Amino acid sequence: MTLDDLTRMKEMRRRDRAELDRLLDEELAVTLATVTDDGRPWAVPMLHARVGDRVLLHGSTGAGALRRVADGAEAVLAVHAIDALVLATSLFEHSANYRSAVVRGPLVRLTGDDAVAALDALSDVLVPGRRGELRGHLPKELAATVALALDITDDNWLLKVSDGDVDEELDVVPDDVWTGILPIHRSYGEPVRSPWLPADLPAPPSVDALRAAGPQRRGGRRGQRRGTNR
Repeated sequence: MTLDDLTRMKEMRRRDRAELDRLLDEELAVTLATVTDDGRPWAVPMLHARVGDRVLLHGSTGAGALRRVADGAEAVLAVHAIDALVLATSLFEHSANYRSAVVRGPLVRLTGDDAVAALDALSDVLVPGRRGELRGHLPKELAATVALALDITDDNWLLKVSDGDVDEELDVVPDDVWTGILPIHRSYGEPVRSPWLPADLPAPPSVDALRAAGPQRRGGRRGQRRGTNR
């Protein structure tokens, strides 16, 4: 089955690569799914970072299913964001405004300098500037970590967007029942320092900048996508 074989709510499909990038950039986590050696499904949420035309992931070398996708097994990444609740005059008509996407294909296992660069990039995408505030990687840490990349191509992703208003299929809509859209917003809270730190040690610049930018603007600091606009 190809992604184009999916037929439900085809009117919500978008082929806007910039919109896909924004969704991947705003969300901290994706769900990585595959089929294990015994034929059983497997899925796990993971932090991720989009850098150009690649989604970067990392995990423990001790995770068996992660080793399978690192060896080239077909996998799929799923990501979604709920932007608002749509409240209608009946429960049947209630819905949500959302953005969701899947990216499917084999993952590439990164090694050597490429793996180190990917881990550094992932850190600086999740918390821009944080990498420069920390020590370097220890050899044992690199040995225990697998760095993976999934390339975003022209035809290996599917994006669906629901962004409408209340759509009632009634001859007469009652005017004594509140209907409308309830937007959902997210923000970073007040940083909580580790208990062993002195009380007068301020949060670092990376944390202050991320709080000021907010979750929806986190992606603005990512690497630019290669190639032409789609």
